[in-house]
Amino acid sequence: MMTVVTHVPLKEGSEPEWDSLMLERMNAARKQPGWAGGQLLRSPNGRVIIGPWQSRADWEEWHHAPEFTETRRQLDEMADGPTDPGWHEVVAEGPKGQSRIERPLDRKGHALSRPAAASSVRGSSPG
Repeated sequence: MMTVVTHVPLKEGSEPEWDSLMLERMNAARKQPGWAGGQLLRSPNGRVIIGPWQSRADWEEWHHAPEFTETRRQLDEMADGPTDPGWHEVVAEGPKGQSRIERPLDRKGHALSRPAAASSVRGSSPG
């Protein structure tokens, strides 16, 4: 799983309209293969979009969907400078309702086995 984090500086006063358009876009993204959710965060100079996807290819396909391209121009006009997307590989995640994060994930999204050093740090002997 991959997460794209995009920083969007906004022109002063454009925030309510931008938020409304972005929420429409996020609701449309729910129908896209590979979309794993999202968050829209307020930052001092605009917004930050957190977009977890199963793969970068899924995200790129979404960027060609009509629901995405229809709002792109409108959102770009309200930006106060270039957006700054950055990709991050998910190492560990805590699913909703889970009491704690169990193990980091490998590149395919499978839980990694706990290193032997971790058990000795807690004072217990391995196996």
